Amino acid sequence: MIPRQHRILVVDDQQALCYSLKRFLTENGYSTLTATNGNQALSFLESFQPDLVITDLQMPEMDGLTLLENIKEIAPDVQVILITAYSTTEKAIDAMKLGAYDYLLKPFDNDALLTSIQEGIRAKEMMADVVSFDENESPSSGERIIGKSPEMLEIYKQIGKVTSSDTTVLIQGESGTGKELVARAVYHHSLRAEKLFLAINCAALPEQLLESELFGYEQGAFTGAESKRIGKFEQYDRGTIFLDEIGEMPLAIQSKLLRVLQDGSFQRLGGTETVRVNVRIIAATNQDLATMVRQGKFREDLYYRINVVAIHLPPLRNRQGDIQELVTYFIRMYNRLLHKQIKGVSTDTLRQMEKYPWPGNVRELENMVQKGMVLCAGECLSVDCAGGLYGDGLFSPLCQDMNEYLEKLTATAFSRGELLPDLVMRLEQKMIRQALEKTKGNQVQAAQLIGISRNTLRKKIN
Repeated sequence: MIPRQHRILVVDDQQALCYSLKRFLTENGYSTLTATNGNQALSFLESFQPDLVITDLQMPEMDGLTLLENIKEIAPDVQVILITAYSTTEKAIDAMKLGAYDYLLKPFDNDALLTSIQEGIRAKEMMADVVSFDENESPSSGERIIGKSPEMLEIYKQIGKVTSSDTTVLIQGESGTGKELVARAVYHHSLRAEKLFLAINCAALPEQLLESELFGYEQGAFTGAESKRIGKFEQYDRGTIFLDEIGEMPLAIQSKLLRVLQDGSFQRLGGTETVRVNVRIIAATNQDLATMVRQGKFREDLYYRINVVAIHLPPLRNRQGDIQELVTYFIRMYNRLLHKQIKGVSTDTLRQMEKYPWPGNVRELENMVQKGMVLCAGECLSVDCAGGLYGDGLFSPLCQDMNEYLEKLTATAFSRGELLPDLVMRLEQKMIRQALEKTKGNQVQAAQLIGISRNTLRKKIN
């Protein structure tokens, strides 16, 4: 039974449909209110405060798309399901672009409607949980997904769809986009939320250490194995394990992981006993696993096992509408950590931030805000305190117009007869040298600065 506090507003100019939907939804535990036109529906938004709106597409005076636009402007976290008897691809695309949660055709299946409603409300609750910033929370509890752009709303929708099952999830995206935060959001809203969660970086451990960490070992399995050790899969039985940078996992360990995913069994290093576990796997990578499969660097059968549901995180340059909210969030967080009283960011600085392509994504933005706040002597984060951090970087005219920079770089390469592999290698060498200089030779920090794994950095250095 769905909790009564979940409220649904039904909008349709046919009173008979309003009545039948209200009766059906009430029987399923929802508090339901109906409206026969868009203006009436908008007047109910503040007083009724629905979690979700179901609206017809074709209505007089105000159609469903216009109503959707108005709802998203007034209450962006309210999910909207559009229903129509007249389907066109253009209308469906327009609806999803405007932020509709779903688009159903009449006559629709009641079970399908209920599923869409449940997932939509779950997505709304997730937005309230992971997007809001509680002034009374401690900084340590402040790591959360930030953003209300259409790209991020789609991510919330995808997360909502996978929380009601134990499906394996593959999270893909560039370094710094927040893959672990999405993994934790999937976990916190899952059926295993009361069980244990563990995050493991597959690129941070050598092959033998990673294998023993995951699967454990028997006494005498190798030199130094003086006693039996239980691995993480046994320790986190019935819980969730997040495998970050799974593309860096050695092939030998991939085969053992495949067996865990197939039948929940494995053997400890040096052992013959078959151990059975029930662990949900969430994996993440910034690499193209399909290409790695073709190159023989990643097992094809494992790829299909972990790629049951894929969530693609957009880079920050593709959701620049979230930058202001992200900057505000980071300022509040670092005000506590740094004991500062920064009240905001200047309009000019914010405008330049929104033009910058952010190759390091959200992680780079957070780093810039943190460093800017350390140097900021006033009450407002500005170019004066932030721009100096990057010299010719973030606030330079060259980087404000990345396309112009790339055009100049390409023209120079053509004039020299330089081929693409040569140009890429030269850029890589320059970035690696500067990253190592900035981090004083710390390869882990340099890899994070560039946006690649430590193992990849080592290979490129060699």
